[in-house]
Amino acid sequence: MASMQRILIVEDERDIADLIGFNLERAGYQILKAHDGIHGTSLAIHEQPDLVILDLMLPGKDGFSVFKELRRDARTRDTPVIMLTARAQTEDRIQGLEAGADDYLTKPFSPKELLLRVQAILKRSNAAPGSVVVEHGPFRFNKNDLKFYLDGEPVDLTGTEFKLLLYMTERPGAPQDRNDLLRSVWGYSDDVHSRTLDTHMKRLRQKLGPHAEMIETVRGVGYRVVTN
Repeated sequence: MASMQRILIVEDERDIADLIGFNLERAGYQILKAHDGIHGTSLAIHEQPDLVILDLMLPGKDGFSVFKELRRDARTRDTPVIMLTARAQTEDRIQGLEAGADDYLTKPFSPKELLLRVQAILKRSNAAPGSVVVEHGPFRFNKNDLKFYLDGEPVDLTGTEFKLLLYMTERPGAPQDRNDLLRSVWGYSDDVHSRTLDTHMKRLRQKLGPHAEMIETVRGVGYRVVTN
């Protein structure tokens, strides 16, 4: 239930933090706030919220530094993060997604859009598993603990990477349309966010190493996981 889920807002502009907090509280979430990077890092690690909304331009410690520290700590390694920033340039969005953020939203933004993205991320993070274990060639997924193994060795995937690769693996050989992937994994689909998908595919291929070719680009359609 949303009422049991806690969201940490790390945002130095108090009016923006209050606006986000107001809308999320109205939707039934519990809210924590920090207004600088140092406090935000400490609060995230000790309170272990269900999701973090992280501004990048923060006093004390910038958002990218906060994010890297959260990913290094076992207590927050898998905590979903939405990066929020006034930086609208494509390279900033790509840098955030390549770092492993689950989503990225630029200011000014619609509180309704932010809420929809929060709901989509928390829904997929808490989705009840069907078959617990999925295997395909060198891939092995454990849905109970969201662990992924490649040739029997654990590979550290973010929650979004896990969901994306699992979605395609459960449909081996079938080309998956870009828009379908965006809707199924991120909860929304439009041309603006197609780069989000490409960035995650690039990260997945890097992590798959010698098996990177198992993710195949289908020109004009999207991607697929190849069969052996």
